[in-house]
Amino acid sequence: MGGSPSFPIVPIAKDRIFIVTGANTGIGYEIAKWSAMMGATVILACRSEERARKAMETMQEEFKTEKEKGTTGLTDSPTLAIEFMKLDLASFQSVVEFCEEFKKSGRQLHVLCCNAGLGANSYKQTSDGLEIMLQVNYLSHFIIIAKLLSIMRRSGPDCRIVLTSSGFHKGGTFDLTTMNYTGNARSFPDLNYYGRSKLYQVMQAFAMSRRFKDSNVAVNSMHPGFVDSEFFRDVTGIAKCCFACFRTCGAMKNTLEGATCGIDLATNPKHAGVSGHYWVNCKITTPSSTSRDEQKQEMLWKETFPFIQKYLTEEEIADMEGKSPNRL
Repeated sequence: MGGSPSFPIVPIAKDRIFIVTGANTGIGYEIAKWSAMMGATVILACRSEERARKAMETMQEEFKTEKEKGTTGLTDSPTLAIEFMKLDLASFQSVVEFCEEFKKSGRQLHVLCCNAGLGANSYKQTSDGLEIMLQVNYLSHFIIIAKLLSIMRRSGPDCRIVLTSSGFHKGGTFDLTTMNYTGNARSFPDLNYYGRSKLYQVMQAFAMSRRFKDSNVAVNSMHPGFVDSEFFRDVTGIAKCCFACFRTCGAMKNTLEGATCGIDLATNPKHAGVSGHYWVNCKITTPSSTSRDEQKQEMLWKETFPFIQKYLTEEEIADMEGKSPNRL
């Protein structure tokens, strides 16, 4: 990978289970592929089964190519251990069904990459009555973590949660009274609400890390950089102009470069137990002052639950707070 930040290719046991949301394209695709090429069993949690299946076929082909190139450290298995599970983050019902299906499998869970997300889109409301970036980028991943945390606690040492945030979190307004946009669709400040959703993720990582302190579960957030991927395919207005400029001047990373930090956080043995940080280019970096404000983190935590509480059990909520009687 030249002089760019990189990740070590290390052996991962096949019984180490990863979930990567939005793994059929872009950053998620590379995180899922490289984790599987090191040996992990990876579940691609995606909305479209057709697109996920095609992505899995391409992953297998690229795995063969890497082996033919003589890339060292790859799994000895002839094929990647990759699977599809349906997940639509714009539907809380789909999120709950995904979690329940995973629970029924009886599997452990070692790494959860909350990667899927939407860019700065024009205003759209989900069937749950929420602004779509708030739900897809933040709330749905919050539910997944809450519902699968007990499994991770029982899955042995070195379990990890990685949240794909963005440097745009610095431009998100912290105003919890307007957390769910209800104004005129034509006046929707798309970049600001995108930034808000990413700000919430950084703050979420800090708040969760405090609650999971001294446990086997580490939580980190990261900024992948400006990546030339399908992530920004639906952006409009000013956001579209901004990303067009980044692309024209060559300031955007390719998808593997953008995924490098996420792959490193998910797989690198040296990060075992490292929690509560914001990462850029595989290094711990200082995020915005707002995101680091512990009082505001706790305010966000409190205001998040009214949106999602009915989808969680009392035990799941207690577990998130570090108060579960079954906590290991």
